Amino acid sequence: MAAFHQNPNPDIRILLHRLLAMSSLGILCAFLVYFLAGCCVSDLTEESYIKPANEFLLSGWYRERVNATREKLSDVVTVLDEGHGYSAETSTGSPGLETNTSGRDWTATRRLPQALIIGVKKGGTRALLEFLRLHPDIRALGSEPHFFDRHYARGLDWYRSMMPRALDGQIVMEKTPRYFVTVETPARVHAMSEGVKLIVVVRDPVTRAISDYTQIISKTPHIPTFENLAFRNRSTGKIDSMWSPLWIGLYAQHLERWLAWFPRAQIHLVSGERLISDPAGELGKVQDFLGLQRIITDKHFYFNKTKGFPCLKKPEGSSKPHCLGKTKGRTHALIHPDVIQTLRDFYRPHNQRFYKMAGQDFGWQ
Repeated sequence: MAAFHQNPNPDIRILLHRLLAMSSLGILCAFLVYFLAGCCVSDLTEESYIKPANEFLLSGWYRERVNATREKLSDVVTVLDEGHGYSAETSTGSPGLETNTSGRDWTATRRLPQALIIGVKKGGTRALLEFLRLHPDIRALGSEPHFFDRHYARGLDWYRSMMPRALDGQIVMEKTPRYFVTVETPARVHAMSEGVKLIVVVRDPVTRAISDYTQIISKTPHIPTFENLAFRNRSTGKIDSMWSPLWIGLYAQHLERWLAWFPRAQIHLVSGERLISDPAGELGKVQDFLGLQRIITDKHFYFNKTKGFPCLKKPEGSSKPHCLGKTKGRTHALIHPDVIQTLRDFYRPHNQRFYKMAGQDFGWQ
């Protein structure tokens, strides 16, 4: 008996080794099956959510589902996008990382923008950007990076890190209205990309100037009156065209600089007035200019009579419509009619020159 325990049967020992090996192999196979099944489920879940199947783009149901999902996810990142005291760095711990409102970050990359909204201040650039963000093939930065006018020394890598992640086929864009009037900007933008598409929202320069002044006094209420700032000499009626609210409205002068670097076909002009009265029409032209399917249509808008601005209708899954902030559509400062007429007379030749350069008449008085 002792001999049996000391020298077990070789056949039994071999059998035990085989059983142990088979058990180990079985455990390994079970682990691999579990792991692969989990990955497949994850991939199917992600693909079913992120794949923008072209065959469904014409389907209203598909668009509403995309927009509804985007609306729900965007609640978390709206604060980041609008710059309310947070930055991409504070949210993630890494420069330039942000949550992708379309839920597609894991297959997306950061790229330099292919389109820029370059102006003009108080022309309707914020409205245009918010409307364009409805399109599933547009990825737009919510805040204004001011790269080409203020932060150019930081370099293109920094600029790229500020952009939202985007999939192949999506257009990355940003808006900084100051670009249109900054002298150095056209050459800098051209150095980044000769083929970038440029969008300018223009508005009656007199109305735009009053809107600009209204914003200024909301922040610094004790500055001189509009009339005192607009004239170098009120008694002679000499206009101070270098005062920023008036200087921005010299559209022909600013457009001329851009045309020295980019062909007219690469610059799309949006009517700020028609963006209010017919947002779907203006958005249709912008989508055509960007080479995108016309997905944003009149069914996405309704006119808010209180604000005097179009708002976005309630997306599926949202409890309320989306209107622009309280600063949009506020009552303008009261300006004497004689001052307004003097400004219209001043701008008339500049507007006519701009119409010729633009190839369209915007109908400003």
